[in-house]
Amino acid sequence: VQLVESGGGSVQGGGSLRLSCAASGFSFSDRCMGWFRQRPGKDREGLAVLWIGGATTTYADSVKGRFIFTRDKGKDLVYLRMNGLQPEDTGIYYCAADQLYGTCHDVLDFPARGQGTQVTVS
Repeated sequence: VQLVESGGGSVQGGGSLRLSCAASGFSFSDRCMGWFRQRPGKDREGLAVLWIGGATTTYADSVKGRFIFTRDKGKDLVYLRMNGLQPEDTGIYYCAADQLYGTCHDVLDFPARGQGTQVTVS
């Protein structure tokens, strides 16, 4: 299983970024995919979870209404569109994956993770 994030960078407050996560080495269709972040001095925080085979996406309250988690149905790619970014969103953002076991669980427990991509908001 390999996950590779991209799309991070620096942006001014109020701006937007779109993160991408390319998955390989597993069957994409029966997976739970998610995003979490590590902000300086704070615990890891789960942001969003999506079951690839379904239509339901769940979001943390801190990003609900600002972040949008989608998949590319033609490719093994997922995206996290981040709008209205604020300095407190600064951190390293990670993509994660888990096998679907009836339902998708906490993204922080997903066993497969990417190397992360830095997001800096000034």
